[in-house]
Amino acid sequence: MDRIAEERPDDWWEVEALFDLCFAPGRTALSSYRLREDVAPVGPLCLVSRDTLGILEGAIRYWPVRVGTAGAAALLLGPVAVHPTRQGEGLAGLLIRESLQRARALGWTRAMLVGDAPYYGRFGFTRLDGVEMPPPTNPDRVLGLSLVPGDAWDGITGAVVRRDAGEPPS
Repeated sequence: MDRIAEERPDDWWEVEALFDLCFAPGRTALSSYRLREDVAPVGPLCLVSRDTLGILEGAIRYWPVRVGTAGAAALLLGPVAVHPTRQGEGLAGLLIRESLQRARALGWTRAMLVGDAPYYGRFGFTRLDGVEMPPPTNPDRVLGLSLVPGDAWDGITGAVVRRDAGEPPS
């Protein structure tokens, strides 16, 4: 049985090692990392999964961002990773669904990510036309999800910029 819990400060190095294992070298050079520099993640949404022996199996993090000149608040999902020995078991999906449920409960209205549309589409993410991640980012991979009834992304366009994790969701 997997145990999902909020990431603790003591988990940081272990989670970073998992991300290093699962992603290509130079992952921190990606444009989405520019939005994470010197910004605290949204702690209640950063989750880890451990097996019954306490071994880290997976992790997910979220970062606060603003979009467009109106400064619409959003969550930037990522990274999410599962240890190679546990991939294909649905653990990433479990982390994504659990964290999105927690985001809704905390009052967040929208989430976004840079990723594969066929994979993230199963969670409701769709392409965000007019939302611009820092270059070089393929616009087809900029995806969003409304966390409230209706479309919280309606009319939201422009550049994605960093925001302070302490700001309330909106």
